[in-house]
Amino acid sequence: MADRAWEVPAAGGTVMDRWPDIAAAISPKLPSHVSAVAYNPAARQLDLRPDSPAYATQLRLITARIIATANNAVGTDAVHTIRVLPSGAAPAPRTAQPAPAAAATSEAPVKTRETASAGYHQALAAHQTAAPPSRIDPGIAEAVARQTRAMRALSQRAFPEPPDDAPATIEMARAQRRRQAAATEAAALRRARQERAARKSGTSADAPESASLRTTA
Repeated sequence: MADRAWEVPAAGGTVMDRWPDIAAAISPKLPSHVSAVAYNPAARQLDLRPDSPAYATQLRLITARIIATANNAVGTDAVHTIRVLPSGAAPAPRTAQPAPAAAATSEAPVKTRETASAGYHQALAAHQTAAPPSRIDPGIAEAVARQTRAMRALSQRAFPEPPDDAPATIEMARAQRRRQAAATEAAALRRARQERAARKSGTSADAPESASLRTTA
């Protein structure tokens, strides 16, 4: 019984899916002017909608033929009655659509802030403009200031700054060293002159004495 209960709705779905073939078996022009729009499995009723009153009249005349052709197509008596709906634009017949081929996936380039679109940069600029300024806790700010002052005082004690007259003192020391060097050099020159003069005096005094000694001999 359960199998039978499922058989009729399944057959009705088959009739709906195969309606273009069923209609073409009755008349080649019928599929483009009449569409199967619904199926009632309880009443085994197939609803057809023609696109014009003329085809509505034709459907009523060939109802028995439509039922026989539909049941023959699905292999069971799924259709007992045909209901012709008011004429209107017939939707395109349902056909099995092939599964779309999977698009080849390609690795898209990684987007960064530098390569982002102009709209992203505009939105980012607007957000940064509208963002409220950051609020700093006064207690934290005071603690940071105290720590900064303490570190500055420690640095000054470890590396004291030279007094304002330090450059003058350094220059004075350099001048003093230059004067001492000049005095030492002058003293050395005077001593060298004195020694040279003494050597010259000693040589001129010894020469006559040697000559007199040779004469006496």
